[in-house]
Amino acid sequence: MNPADNADTTSSPRQREREEVLAKARAAKAAARTIAQATTDTKNEVLLAAADALVARSEELLEANARDIAAGRDAGMSESLIDRLALDADRIAGIAGGLRQVAALPDPVGDVTGGKTLPNGIRMRQVRVPLGVMGMVYEARPNVTVDAFGLALKSGNVALLRGSRSARNSNTALVGVLQDILAQQGLPREAVQLLPCETHDSVQDLITARGLVDLVIPRGGAGLIEAVVTGATVPAIETGTGNCHVYIDGAVDLEQAIAIAINGKTRRPSVCNATETVLLDVAIPDADKLRVVEALQQAGVRIHGDVDVLAAFGVTDVEPATDADWSDEYLSMDIAVGVVDGVDGAVEHIARWSSGHTDAIVTTSIRAAEAFVAGVDSAAVMVNASTAFTDGEQYGFGAEIGISTQKLHARGPMALPELTTTKWVLTGDGQTRP
Repeated sequence: MNPADNADTTSSPRQREREEVLAKARAAKAAARTIAQATTDTKNEVLLAAADALVARSEELLEANARDIAAGRDAGMSESLIDRLALDADRIAGIAGGLRQVAALPDPVGDVTGGKTLPNGIRMRQVRVPLGVMGMVYEARPNVTVDAFGLALKSGNVALLRGSRSARNSNTALVGVLQDILAQQGLPREAVQLLPCETHDSVQDLITARGLVDLVIPRGGAGLIEAVVTGATVPAIETGTGNCHVYIDGAVDLEQAIAIAINGKTRRPSVCNATETVLLDVAIPDADKLRVVEALQQAGVRIHGDVDVLAAFGVTDVEPATDADWSDEYLSMDIAVGVVDGVDGAVEHIARWSSGHTDAIVTTSIRAAEAFVAGVDSAAVMVNASTAFTDGEQYGFGAEIGISTQKLHARGPMALPELTTTKWVLTGDGQTRP
């Protein structure tokens, strides 16, 4: 008799979805014991083989991605989200390159971070160890599927992935490639799994799977992050949205400032390190303020701000700014422009509106730069550099799991060391405690 004949056909779709999530979480927990003990050489071999396989199976991946893009356009998805979703040969090569970079990085597992010998002769070591089962909830971007797998594996963790329905075909194809390589290398396929994405309930199932999931990381828009962080009963790391600012000081190389603002906004508007607000020092001559804004407009950027303030130095074609224009990510070719009174004014504005991701100053004044760095409480602060540099690869970490904007455990680009915890190992010679 076929075992399926005895299957419970009375359970609801919701019950079956929950059972699937928990079954995969249990399988991930079992796989975590094997992955935690995998050698560095084994993990690197898997990563390099997976990179080669992604490139070799590009046609298959692109066909799956094309189905997602077509469905997204039919559903009215914005072009900025389509850009996040889209794969092409160059992006697949870049994703594979990220795995190769991770393979080349030092393995954090087993690193001794501290220790000493007690007066009684017991030797203490604090050692890095994997976290275990790492849940990820993320939107649209299929590259996150591979980034999460690579960083989880190299740090000795397993990845339990809940991608968005909009990327279902792409994620399924990518995970299929990764699981095939794991099996070929003698490791459990369950070291990376994709959870159902038909309803939002599967997210809740993942983030409340205490005892099975050791950590959950949301990566996406503000609504997703807030829902995960507030609803999770397992530990969660907040990867924040990117309302990034560039403050142009009164003492400035104007051409440098314009280049930094345009790069931060237009290089790739749909990512979290894109510049969303430019703050102009009131001390900048009006003609130079106008040059900055017109340069952005000529680059195709729509300006939002206080119409009267900007009109005072000749700016036209301005969208009146609401609170949302100052607080939210645009993820598009839009930017808010404001005028502030010096570094103190910039710091005050950023303290009110920034998401704590990345904020930058462009200045020729060392004193202004030091005051800005001291005053801005963000995960990354740039001096005379584009906000686009807040990126794990740019930091030399390889692919990142996200940009943490919280202050406990990890802050900024989260790479291999941030995906481990520590344990204390005490070695004695028979000591007993009096």
